[in-house]
Amino acid sequence: MTELGNMAIFQAVKKRLNWLGQRQEVLAQNIANADTPNYRSTDLKPYNFKELLRREGAQLNMEATGGDHLTGRQKRIRDYASKQGKPFETAPAGNNVILEEQMAKIGETGSNYKMATGLYKKHLNMVKIALGR
Repeated sequence: MTELGNMAIFQAVKKRLNWLGQRQEVLAQNIANADTPNYRSTDLKPYNFKELLRREGAQLNMEATGGDHLTGRQKRIRDYASKQGKPFETAPAGNNVILEEQMAKIGETGSNYKMATGLYKKHLNMVKIALGR
């Protein structure tokens, strides 16, 4: 029997949470450099859930049932490349960080994080119900 963490839905939610955590780091870095001359704000490429599901369904991992078995290559999504957005405005020092925009993105990311953790909890509860616990 596989562990719950290896189920496709849990893997997808974990990857979403990982992406959201990385995005918070990038946005926090943008805010921290709001006064740095010539700093360009960055963001992660959008999270494409449909593409993730397509790739998850297309790949299979071997399962090691014994200590001397090879597990094969583990599935993981590529590192999230950052992208530079087109600035709405640029300060005279060459900085294009707009604090209001960054704070809105942080709020959006926080809401998405809450939704993903709620989804994770709901699926975990469904598994517990199915197991009779």
